[in-house]
Amino acid sequence: MKFYNLKTKEMYEEKDNVMLSFLYHNLIGRVILKILTTKTVANIARLYENSFLSKGKINSFIKKNNIDMTEYEETSYKSFNDFFMRRIKKDKRKLEKGLISPCDAKLSVYRIDDNLKMEIKNSIYTVEELIKGDASKFKGGYAFIYRLAVDDYHHYIYPFTGEVVDSKTIRGVLHTVQPIALKKYKVFSENTRVVTNVKTKEYGEVAIIEVGAMIIGKIVNEDVTKFKRGDEKGHFEFGGSTIIYLFKNNVKVNKKIIENSLNDIETIVKMGNSLE
Repeated sequence: MKFYNLKTKEMYEEKDNVMLSFLYHNLIGRVILKILTTKTVANIARLYENSFLSKGKINSFIKKNNIDMTEYEETSYKSFNDFFMRRIKKDKRKLEKGLISPCDAKLSVYRIDDNLKMEIKNSIYTVEELIKGDASKFKGGYAFIYRLAVDDYHHYIYPFTGEVVDSKTIRGVLHTVQPIALKKYKVFSENTRVVTNVKTKEYGEVAIIEVGAMIIGKIVNEDVTKFKRGDEKGHFEFGGSTIIYLFKNNVKVNKKIIENSLNDIETIVKMGNSLE
């Protein structure tokens, strides 16, 4: 996996996770994978991650993932999931000008063609299968795919001002959202996800899709009808996760992000970073 840091303009590479390689590339691993992506396993994992028994792995997780805890509010965590949902200090994320990132993530941007299709990590997706509804308004537009790793901040905001038109949950499995899975399964249209259609002041109609992921990947959104730029939209519980924004052809995108996406390179962004 290759990454480009939008702020420092540095490029670096990461090796595939050994355990995920076993699960997705090995026959025995794929048998285990079918069990791990079930709701039963997710429910058991959720009970453990929300219990005091899981507190013991917090420090090792911080060390392994090089998490800078000075960025986060100081508090006593009741469980690992409580830690995972930690809140960042308000002065650590600034809202820049123009279209901004709603979260800390690895970003890819894809053009939606006239047939409402797009190629993501060697898989062809249609917008209809992502949102399970009419997608004609997004013809020729853009799909912004924000992939959150386990070390990212897992709260996300609205990057514009507007109102919620409707929202629905689409039930599915819980594959990992790591690139290793994206190349083998149509993860974004198979995983459990929440689709929110909004009408915005700046960009008209936009669809927002939060995708749950292995192993828990619970999606918790705020119950609001109107929102302004910078308001919190929600957060994920433990598990890597993804947020997809579907825009009409009316957004400005940094050319480097587009170039990176075409070359299978993800761009590292932080909540509030300008994407123009």
